[in-house]
Amino acid sequence: MIMHVITNFTASAGAETMLARLLHGAADERIVVVSLIGVSDRNRNLADNPRVAYVSLAASSPAALPGAILRLARLIRKERPDVILCWMYHAMIVGTIAARLAGRGVPIYWNIRQSLDDPASLTRSSRLAIAGAKLLSSQPAGIIYNSARALELHRAYGYANRNMVAIPNGFELPRIGPTEATTARRIGIVGRFHPQKDHATFFKAVAAVRKTHPRAVFSAAGNGLSHDNRAVVDLMVEAGLPEHVIDLKGEISDMPSYYRSIDALVLSSRTEGFPNVIAEAMSYAKPIVTTDVGDAAAIAGNAGIAVPARDPEALAEAIREILDLSPTEYARYSRNARERVENEYEISAIKAKYASFLAP
Repeated sequence: MIMHVITNFTASAGAETMLARLLHGAADERIVVVSLIGVSDRNRNLADNPRVAYVSLAASSPAALPGAILRLARLIRKERPDVILCWMYHAMIVGTIAARLAGRGVPIYWNIRQSLDDPASLTRSSRLAIAGAKLLSSQPAGIIYNSARALELHRAYGYANRNMVAIPNGFELPRIGPTEATTARRIGIVGRFHPQKDHATFFKAVAAVRKTHPRAVFSAAGNGLSHDNRAVVDLMVEAGLPEHVIDLKGEISDMPSYYRSIDALVLSSRTEGFPNVIAEAMSYAKPIVTTDVGDAAAIAGNAGIAVPARDPEALAEAIREILDLSPTEYARYSRNARERVENEYEISAIKAKYASFLAP
């Protein structure tokens, strides 16, 4: 039996989505998912596996963490898992301490979902957890990183473990028909409104692109990206953009329809591990423009263009390059995008890598 410990299974970000994909179709007799904060219907439904039991420790503040550690230790003694996989920094710390208190000798593994390209873009809580986990990093039986860049940067930061591996995220290939677009015109960006995602750079790039490509259409999807969010509107004004120029869609549940509605995807992040949105868009045969953070450039490969982070002019020039593709060139980028996901990131192959690494 495997136990997963994750910081917050109510979130709809990359780590939570990847865990749900691993749970979906998993044939283990019993699986327990323990969330420090909570569990959402969205993630339960995405996992869609009756073998999975969910436990919420409701530890939404630092003061609640000691009690959560004790409750998790009792749960480990009760469930007697064969292996525990801890997802993200806070859960890694809590899971490691709880397993030691439980005294069962259960092998603990960590799953790190974040690179360290720009730690200043992370929250203070995350930075403290990164530093705390470093002190415990020799304890787990192994550490999984979702990108080679994350492994490299954590090792340089001081994470000391002899059994570390990079396993990318996995994706189910959607059914797609012949693409309607022959050239790019509709540009989208996906990601919650957070300094890490650096929408300020994206807005500045859009302002520059509109001067040369006034017919280009832009949209943004993600939690907080709505016209009633004053911080977003202020960033657009600072970039010289009228409010109506970018279609701010907020958080949307029908991502397949969104990916089908755009002709290319942009990622403007300051730091990432393995950005799911790039591979998701590529699975719908969409070309990519991305900042060179985490493994984003490696994922996009010959299906996209990578530029330095926090450089609006470079991002704008790459967007123009995609907008200027001929029908033949656009078709080549689209075909490359789909084939890369099919060949490198198909979910069944990624599940097999997890199973092999966690095997006793």
